[in-house]
Amino acid sequence: MDLPIVYCSLELYLPYCQSIKEKRNVIRKLSGRIRSRFNFSVAEIGYQELRQRGRIGAVSIGCDRRKLEQIAEKLIRESERILGGDLVRTEIDIVDLD
Repeated sequence: MDLPIVYCSLELYLPYCQSIKEKRNVIRKLSGRIRSRFNFSVAEIGYQELRQRGRIGAVSIGCDRRKLEQIAEKLIRESERILGGDLVRTEIDIVDLD
């Protein structure tokens, strides 16, 4: 039986952040929201050393590929609502685990 895994990548540009601590605060709040609302595992996966850029990866696994895709799209829409223009790029990938 194939198990689908969904991966979402969210790239942020935070021009108002004056420190890495400030950027991490924004990322921590968004990550917490994603974890609690969508039951995804979330990690900061890029641009850790830059204060105005960020990249978050969110992953989930389930039995229904279509359902996972719908949830991932809701996750992206919610992130767009929260971040507005600060969210500069998103990506959704679904892989089947054999």
